[in-house]
Amino acid sequence: MKKHVLGVSALSTFLLLSACAGGSDESTSSGVSSEGVSADEIVLATMSDAVSMDVHMTNDIPSANMQVQVYEKLFTLDENSEIQPQLAEDWETVDDVTWEFKLREGITFHDGEPFNAEAVKANFDRILDEDIASPRAVQFEMVDSVEVVDEYTVRFNLKYPFAPLLANLTNMGGSIISPAAIASDYEAIENGGEPGSYINENPLGTGFLEFESWSPGEEMTLVKNEDYWDGEVAYDSFVFQIVPEGGTRVANLETGYAHIIDPLAPNEAARVEQMDGASLATQDSVGLNYIGFNTEKEPFDDPKVRQAVSMAINKEEIINGIYDGYGEVATGPLAPVIPNAADIPGLEYNVEEAQALLAEAGYEDGFDTTIWTNDNPQRMDIAVATQDALSEIGVNVEVEVLEWGAYLEQTGEGMHDMFILGWSNQNANADTGLYPLFHSSQIGSAGNRFMIQDEQLDGYLDDARQTTDEAEQEQLYADAQERLIELSPAIYLQHQTYLAGHLDEVEGFWMNASGLYQLKDVEITE
Repeated sequence: MKKHVLGVSALSTFLLLSACAGGSDESTSSGVSSEGVSADEIVLATMSDAVSMDVHMTNDIPSANMQVQVYEKLFTLDENSEIQPQLAEDWETVDDVTWEFKLREGITFHDGEPFNAEAVKANFDRILDEDIASPRAVQFEMVDSVEVVDEYTVRFNLKYPFAPLLANLTNMGGSIISPAAIASDYEAIENGGEPGSYINENPLGTGFLEFESWSPGEEMTLVKNEDYWDGEVAYDSFVFQIVPEGGTRVANLETGYAHIIDPLAPNEAARVEQMDGASLATQDSVGLNYIGFNTEKEPFDDPKVRQAVSMAINKEEIINGIYDGYGEVATGPLAPVIPNAADIPGLEYNVEEAQALLAEAGYEDGFDTTIWTNDNPQRMDIAVATQDALSEIGVNVEVEVLEWGAYLEQTGEGMHDMFILGWSNQNANADTGLYPLFHSSQIGSAGNRFMIQDEQLDGYLDDARQTTDEAEQEQLYADAQERLIELSPAIYLQHQTYLAGHLDEVEGFWMNASGLYQLKDVEITE
């Protein structure tokens, strides 16, 4: 049985998914039925639906996995996680705070609107519009203005030098929407609609697939863009089927009702490996799984309590018991392969020290709290494991499971006590891994669901993204990571890897280091 490795990046290899939940117990070898398979329509069974198809108004992987097929960016990451031009074809730095981009000519949006400098300006003006309140704005906070030089040249004027600008432009937040759709969305707002209401129903980009239909919670269908500037895809349509149960997704692959399934738990992966006619695919990532605290709510407004709870959790037991031994224990928020990730020991597992810290904080008898998760099977298992572990130090935890969209909305509003989530770090740098999650300006849906506000930490992160001195930047990021150990807004659990399954007839499918599906070169072969 073939085992395909997606991409050739040198990032750490650790698995995202659990061996204990969401999977099937079947381990016998079986063959794949050809029933349902079509070369013209490709079906991918996935666990979660998109929250919205407005790429500027979302910040989650399930949404991005559908959006990335419809929209394109000025730059993208290849299978080696290296930056490559996409809608831009060239660029130059005029000075430390001025970047000019030459755009590709002859490209049109799905509605026939021309792609040009005016379209780029309209998009970044929208992202930075405070009235729109885009959760993606943090990725371009350093942009002071976007200026049209000529039809196919656009200039970014920055507030301060920011060397990783190209990397940030590879993020999904930099995706370019049809300017006509943006205008219609603003018109809808004027008539009482919410930002993104029009674009969500009319997602118009320049991508190789076009939006056709969406039954929320069931499936979304995208179709071939026959006028795509970089060549047509080899299929007519692509269907994302929402299949929450892992065992059902595996069965769909086995019977041929799905060409690709994602995600897989380790025991499901073993079943796929034993199938005749199907293969397992993996992708390294720089992501982080974590348990977060709402630092604005008692008792988690006390760092001693957060440290105590952190020290009561045995991360190795979670990885061994829930992830079947796959995964690397995280000591901080950045994966070791990320530049400027500091080699700093985190808080060690120590139940006695945890109890002592709770007593110092005035909670020697413990307290009652809740932990939230969405319906991801591994996260639900982590919630139960946390409930069991904290009972050892007198903390009574109630587990609550929320639907994905409600989960993101309510944690963004700070309605939780503890919660379980992850961060993909789309461009694998320290700024993306730290600033959106922990800077006080990003409280809420932008990323800082810990509600953490710390002037010292803010100072480190602000200075690090503005300096051009590499040694100074390295020290600032080290200081920030040390401060995050002290503050303990989260329990940094694990750096992961993604698993997917596909029929052997499927060629050209891969995921990038953020877990985003790359479907341009997918085809069904004999």
